[in-house]
Amino acid sequence: MGITHSTARWAAPLAFIIDFAAQQYGMLSSPNMKDVHDANISFWSPQPYFIGAFFFPQQIFQLVWLYRLYKLDPKKSEKEKKEVDTMVDFVPFYIVGNLCIATWMIFWNSSALKTSNVFVLINSLSQLYYISLRQPRMDTSSTSSILTHVVSKTFAGIGVLDLLHNGSVAYFDHQGPNTIVKVLTGVGFGAAACLSDWIFGGCLVYDLAALAVGQRAVGQTGWGNLLGVYAAGAAGIVGLRNWARPPYVNDGDAADYQVAATEDVL
Repeated sequence: MGITHSTARWAAPLAFIIDFAAQQYGMLSSPNMKDVHDANISFWSPQPYFIGAFFFPQQIFQLVWLYRLYKLDPKKSEKEKKEVDTMVDFVPFYIVGNLCIATWMIFWNSSALKTSNVFVLINSLSQLYYISLRQPRMDTSSTSSILTHVVSKTFAGIGVLDLLHNGSVAYFDHQGPNTIVKVLTGVGFGAAACLSDWIFGGCLVYDLAALAVGQRAVGQTGWGNLLGVYAAGAAGIVGLRNWARPPYVNDGDAADYQVAATEDVL
């Protein structure tokens, strides 16, 4: 999925604009996103305003990331080339994600939930693939690495919630949770929390909180309370995991050490 920096500089912002326009359509059309949500409730339906609250700051991070992607020049120095390479590697997944979400919106607002779920699957699985199997560990000395991790992992984090939400209403509309659903939710989020850094782990906790509040709001009080327990448990697991094994590296420290060592020799 290689792409050049010159292509990434215009393709990534274009994908953002398409997705942003689709989101405005989704909020302003009739029926709108929330109308469809309210008409289709299942055991993984979140509180819809949690999605909106997540959406706004995530857009800000995307804009900052896009600005940096455009501003950097790989010809200036080896350091800038490394920063550009870090960002460009994510661009194809970023484009796929934005276009899938934009297309999802069209089918969601048409209440074609099974069709919309196809685009949720593509987006969520591609983002999860990137952060788990392709993305290198965050380098805290690199602004580009930090921003790319924030954007990619918040994409994947809300993608998990989208996957559960759309899948449940597409195939189990107006059904409550059975024992299998409760067990799979706890085991799935617990296992993911064990493998997550602070960013993605925080998104998982947020997802569970959104589900907990949403389920209580539709009368599934016991299930909502259990989801709240899952959220607290996931937060504890993420905290312990990242305390025991810090997930980030600082290549700047290594570079400073190498410079110092050279100076000592000289």
